[in-house]
Amino acid sequence: MANLRVFAPQFAFRNPRTTSQLHISSYESITSVNFAQPVRTRATCHSGRTKPYLECMQSEYFEPQRFSSSRRSMERFRSDDDGGGGGSAPSPSTRVYVGYSIYKGKAALTVEPRAPEFSLMDSGAYKISKDGFVYLQFAPASGFRQYDWSRKQVFSLSVFEVGSIISLGPKDSCEFFHDPFKGRSDEGKVRKVLKVEPLPDGSGHFFNLSVQNRLLNVDESIYIPINKAEFTVLVSAMKFILPYLLGWNAFANSIKPEDSLRGNNANASVDFEWSR
Repeated sequence: MANLRVFAPQFAFRNPRTTSQLHISSYESITSVNFAQPVRTRATCHSGRTKPYLECMQSEYFEPQRFSSSRRSMERFRSDDDGGGGGSAPSPSTRVYVGYSIYKGKAALTVEPRAPEFSLMDSGAYKISKDGFVYLQFAPASGFRQYDWSRKQVFSLSVFEVGSIISLGPKDSCEFFHDPFKGRSDEGKVRKVLKVEPLPDGSGHFFNLSVQNRLLNVDESIYIPINKAEFTVLVSAMKFILPYLLGWNAFANSIKPEDSLRGNNANASVDFEWSR
């Protein structure tokens, strides 16, 4: 229970057609607000022939809170502009983790983008050495709204595989096979197959990840249905992140007008396609 004391000024409004005035005031009051109960408002009105008088009593908790909250928000944003903390967007040097999760009765799926890798060249420039990928984590359900992440199975979608999922129509399907140890001594001991197929009723797609791991004696299949709305969000996120997985955003951010002028002078003798 909180007690609030409210002081409100008195205002006078004159009717231009008459000589009477309308006074609206809220006298000093003590209002008890029980946050578990709805706040009640009571209005008492008095009127007279010469000077109509309106007197209102109501809880003034919400309005001061709203304005004080706005002030705090403005002060916070000012501090953000000055380099302070708060709810500002992270700086380019800050590492940020994002993802998209889908929870169903038998399994959960999380989708996370992973950044590409770059290598430094002798010239001081950077070159992409490994494309980014989309990291899928499947966890089976262990109870009602509970999932056993210790038994999770993972699958990394390459840029090509991301494009395949983006291009899926309502009745299309795709399948990917991975061998994490391909080209090494343990090749063939771990097999992963991810199938994305339309649901029989046309309401979306299902993701089915089958993992056979002879090294850990694991043979598991995790199935999760994804409705149209969830699949649309997933595809939209993949479309957005795809150029970043290729590192094209880094190239675009490095473009400067002066660099293009120097490049034209340095590469004047290069035989480009459009110069033929």
